[in-house]
Amino acid sequence: MKPRLPHPWRFLKNRFSNWLQSRLPRTDHLTLTQRNVYILPTGAGLMLGVTLMVLLVASINYQLNLGYLLTFLLAGCALVAMHVAHATLRGLTIHLIAPDACHARATSQFSISLQNDRKRPRHGLALTVEDLGHWVDTDVAAQASTTLQLAFTPPRRGLQHLPTLTVQTLFPLGTFRVWALWRPATQVLVYPAPEAHPPPLPGHSADDSSRQNGVRYQQGEPDGLRPYRRGDSLKTIVWKKAAKTGELVSRDQAALQSHTLWLEPQHTQLNQLEAQLSRLCAWVLQAEQQGLRYGLRMSGQEIAPDSGPAHQQRCLQALALA
Repeated sequence: MKPRLPHPWRFLKNRFSNWLQSRLPRTDHLTLTQRNVYILPTGAGLMLGVTLMVLLVASINYQLNLGYLLTFLLAGCALVAMHVAHATLRGLTIHLIAPDACHARATSQFSISLQNDRKRPRHGLALTVEDLGHWVDTDVAAQASTTLQLAFTPPRRGLQHLPTLTVQTLFPLGTFRVWALWRPATQVLVYPAPEAHPPPLPGHSADDSSRQNGVRYQQGEPDGLRPYRRGDSLKTIVWKKAAKTGELVSRDQAALQSHTLWLEPQHTQLNQLEAQLSRLCAWVLQAEQQGLRYGLRMSGQEIAPDSGPAHQQRCLQALALA
């Protein structure tokens, strides 16, 4: 767990981070160059520098030839490590794979593709979502690519930008930290968080839903179905039943219309907008699970009654952008 900074230092760090991010353009495809890769010594690197200074002073005072040799040998290794660390990130290409929509307060996962075009592998790469502190380590082989998964929790519903990402390396000696910041341009659609224990659907009980699923029969056919009549549209014929039994039956549009469920904010009996959207989201999921035909009316927008994954997605998107 990262130690908490004192309040003044945390304030200055946030101000510097905001200033730095404002200078970074949003893009889903980033190639790391000398202009966007930063390098600073780590704590171990600073200690190595202090040690080299002590060795140099001691060698000068006592005229130690072996001390000079050790000092300049270690200094040369540190300089080589600095160039190797910087070259590990320089030239790396990063590409974002667009994430799927998710619900608020749920984890959103997205994929990052790392492309290495040079003839040497890149070792010790690590990526993280800013301020989370959970690093995902990987290596990229020569002239190859790799894909890794990152995750974050969207703070609210609607279209949300992905947080700033950090890619870094401490390779090879850990004496220098080389890193780059990346602000993806892609936005993730965040649906409202469904209410944990919503009340029953408006105007429907468990008995109503069971009847709509075909438990109640009328004239030998499930409710909403009737024998085929000449002139019926081909779209209304239940072809699955025809394939199994050879009998043609059609959907009764009048019966289906009478069973149509409309979801509206006033049905929630709640005053706060976010609470209304949370309950409507839970009702949409519940109606889709029960196989009901349902529509959505809110804020002057009306989604015609239907069912299926595409219809559910349209309703959830309307709730997310309300």
